[in-house]
Amino acid sequence: MDDVLDEVVSSEDLQKFEKVFHEQLHQGKVTHKAQFEYAWCLVRSKYPTDIRKGILLLKELFNSHPEGKRDYLFYLAIGNARIKEYNKASHYVKSFLEIEPANQQVLALERQINKRMEKEGLLEIAFCSSDECRCRRSSLL
Repeated sequence: MDDVLDEVVSSEDLQKFEKVFHEQLHQGKVTHKAQFEYAWCLVRSKYPTDIRKGILLLKELFNSHPEGKRDYLFYLAIGNARIKEYNKASHYVKSFLEIEPANQQVLALERQINKRMEKEGLLEIAFCSSDECRCRRSSLL
């Protein structure tokens, strides 16, 4: 499986789904489908502000539209991981796996998130002074 955390939405797709979403918003009735498609694009944006907006839209859907909870959890995990909110991302993955423990796509996402957490933790330690590292290591234990 390719690393879904590295997928970036095309500007054409983002503009297309943004247009539909805003047209419906202007009319006063946004469908779950339009909101999800726009949020799905936003969490795959290269801009953290877009990703955060997508996360908010997905949370709103999660609370108001129970039929799509699996998809919302999956993309909430992706969005949070992409902005390096790994604890939140892991929480959404675990919630999904409670519903469907053998889902290979989500298990792969969990591995990707764990890999990034490890990598960034190691990089953080590599750039600190030896005294800071000792303090940081002891606080991690």
